[in-house]
Amino acid sequence: MSGTVTAVSSNGEYSFTKPNRDGITLLAGLGVEGDVHAGVTVKHRSRVAQDPTQPNLRQVHLIHEELFAEVGAEGFKVLPGDLGENITTRGIDLLGLPVGTLLRIGDDAVLEVTGLRNPCLQIDTFRNGLLKRVVGRDEAGNIVRKAGIMSIVKEGGTVRPGDTVTAELPTGPHHPLDRV
Repeated sequence: MSGTVTAVSSNGEYSFTKPNRDGITLLAGLGVEGDVHAGVTVKHRSRVAQDPTQPNLRQVHLIHEELFAEVGAEGFKVLPGDLGENITTRGIDLLGLPVGTLLRIGDDAVLEVTGLRNPCLQIDTFRNGLLKRVVGRDEAGNIVRKAGIMSIVKEGGTVRPGDTVTAELPTGPHHPLDRV
């Protein structure tokens, strides 16, 4: 299973959106160089308030570009970086990957998928009504989160638009993604 990086984004300051870059550097065990969410322990404000010593399982946020077309058909204009993701992809089913999947990106970078992004109310501040489009319920009443996946950096490297993303599934039983 493979796809393509369509955009990369980072921000050194807390902000909902992240500006697009020509490239980002991933640092093993930390995240995106210069990004406010990089670090060994949690950096997301609500998680820091709960327990600042928690390991950072949200070092790199990836989102599938196909989501932008889906919400665009419902009248919501969303572009790469708008939802705070670091890497925007096309052609790979990020939400269908199991926990522990390795994502090989470009020449050197390797990410390990840790779980789903849990969309928050800030999405409605960005675009009123968008939260209901990126989180909902399936026919069985289970919560469905579509706002991307979270990962940690196993091997560093530079990531640029146009790079290939290849998924390497974990051995053994696969565990579906849950929020992290």
